[in-house]
Amino acid sequence: MRKPSTSTMASLAAVGVVAVGTVVTAMLGPSRPLNLLDVLLPVVASAATLARRRFPVAALIVVALCVALYYPWGRLDGPLLVLAFVALYTAADLGHLTAAVATGGTLLLAMGVGESGGTRHVDDTMFIAIGGWVVAAVAFGGVTRTRRAYLLEAERRAADAEHSKEEEALRRASEERLRIARELHDVLGHNISMINVQAAAALHGLKKRPEEAEQALRTIKDTSKETLRELRTTLGVLRQVDEGVPTAPADSLARMDALVAASGLTVRTELDGPLDALPTEVDLAAARIIREALTNVSRHSGAAEARLSAACRDGELVVRVEDDGPGVTYDGGSGFGLQGMRERATALGGTLEAGPRPEGGFRVVARLPIEGVR
Repeated sequence: MRKPSTSTMASLAAVGVVAVGTVVTAMLGPSRPLNLLDVLLPVVASAATLARRRFPVAALIVVALCVALYYPWGRLDGPLLVLAFVALYTAADLGHLTAAVATGGTLLLAMGVGESGGTRHVDDTMFIAIGGWVVAAVAFGGVTRTRRAYLLEAERRAADAEHSKEEEALRRASEERLRIARELHDVLGHNISMINVQAAAALHGLKKRPEEAEQALRTIKDTSKETLRELRTTLGVLRQVDEGVPTAPADSLARMDALVAASGLTVRTELDGPLDALPTEVDLAAARIIREALTNVSRHSGAAEARLSAACRDGELVVRVEDDGPGVTYDGGSGFGLQGMRERATALGGTLEAGPRPEGGFRVVARLPIEGVR
């Protein structure tokens, strides 16, 4: 069974007070005959009070009119004024502050003027007391409305903050998944590509040039060992388990010779600037971009030689990888390798350009800011 609301209970209590007060007043008051207004006005005002939440302004006007007629024209002096205070409070609480103020002022004026000729029905003390109660009812209704609005706004802001927190968590999780995907692509894609190239070279030269096949197999062995080591490192980072290996990827411009050797290409290298003092994030991103660019040269261009330059100047590191291979160049944005390189550069506030060279071949140019990245 549904329990009555607090507002309904307050209305019933106010009506009960008026009913009991009217009966007591009739029994203990002066023995003079009652008129119709002594009964009709309390009933109408009580009915309007019970409907005040649904029709606040109409109920206020009806109650005020009943009270204004009751005291000058009725024979009893019951507590009908209580219903006026309740109606004034409700109207102000529901946002009809202007109607509450206007009706309260009119009610005070009506109670201060008599049946005829301006005779007062209440003395000064009672008039001031009633005026204070009218002002208090309206003010209290306005305060409760303001407090309720404040609480609703606080709840809304808390909900928005919680929603923003969830969105931030989802965004961070998405960024972390992309970072993991890049790391695994860099670790596995490059080395497995090299293993595939060297295996093909070993099969091709196994009978005719066994010494080259032996070198290719030795490269496969070293590359697969490096792949397992870096994969174990990456998984250790994800699991937050210290396995006695570095917890960060090992690629670095300080290991440029290893990056070049692993590509299986002849690479002409030009280095300029203090590359040994780069921020860790820039050093790692540059090494990963170089690794991926050389892998793409080996896999897609058909060139046996590439040119690599890395230079620090004007607060940025510029990395350039070029080839003049005759092979079909790959799309400048659809592959995961190029996408990963571009994401690495963008994450540091840099840029990456990749596309065919006018004179033939392919070019990758990354510009990574150094200042402000530590």
